[in-house]
Amino acid sequence: MKKGKWLLSLAVVGLVTIAGCGNSEGSADNSEDTTVQLGVVGADTDVWDDVQERLADEGIDLEYVEFTEYSQPNTALENGDIDLNSFQHQDFLDNYNDESGADLVSIGNTVNAPLGVYSEKITDLDELEDGDEIAIPDDVTNGGRALKLLQTADLITLDEDAQNPTTSDITENPQNLEITELEASQTARSMEDVDASVVNSGMAVDAGLSPNEDAIYLEPVDDTSRPYVNIIAARKEDEDNEVYQKVVDTYQTEQTAEVIEETSNGADIPAWEEFGRK
Repeated sequence: MKKGKWLLSLAVVGLVTIAGCGNSEGSADNSEDTTVQLGVVGADTDVWDDVQERLADEGIDLEYVEFTEYSQPNTALENGDIDLNSFQHQDFLDNYNDESGADLVSIGNTVNAPLGVYSEKITDLDELEDGDEIAIPDDVTNGGRALKLLQTADLITLDEDAQNPTTSDITENPQNLEITELEASQTARSMEDVDASVVNSGMAVDAGLSPNEDAIYLEPVDDTSRPYVNIIAARKEDEDNEVYQKVVDTYQTEQTAEVIEETSNGADIPAWEEFGRK
């Protein structure tokens, strides 16, 4: 996405622009009062709000830069317009680097946020009928993850050689379900129009849904979950930046784990406890 295009998008959603975006302070390890700009997607910053308060005590001013689509924060990070971002899982980042030639890296695990199936029309996947429509995210990694979830739920079968499967990799679809691909932010909004929708945890929370209470099917958490662990990303040259490492240290604490438990109603899992620091 062109730089001007995403900046216009941010203006539309009323972003408060922070003076010195991509400034040298964010890369200075010895600043007494350092501003770090963190790219996020959506309005759910409850966990980061708690981290933000504790970082302020360390002389680090964590500022949010809000984006509306998953396609935007990595471009901004690569261009140096923000310092870090926290919105994606490792598989999404790997795919972005492969497609763009970027060299962004994970500097810390945050949460594992299980994908969920939601519906306003049924209360159990067994109620799906032949030809019913299911919405999934349209980006490569989340779309593939959604299809794998539908396979785990025994609704479809996928080509076993497909790492990030697409709808063309569906080899069996006994109920002839119609799989509709939508931009991830639209999957929750589509629930009125489809029979079921696969929604990322953050998008579900933004839509007022509780994954543990409202999802009719949740992604299992096991060894296969590692590629979908959410992360804090930085540019490769900033991988060992002391200020950014302090952000990771402040996030990966027992206090943060308690906030994650409270704000997600137990749906999200502190990933550093399960899978390590990064």
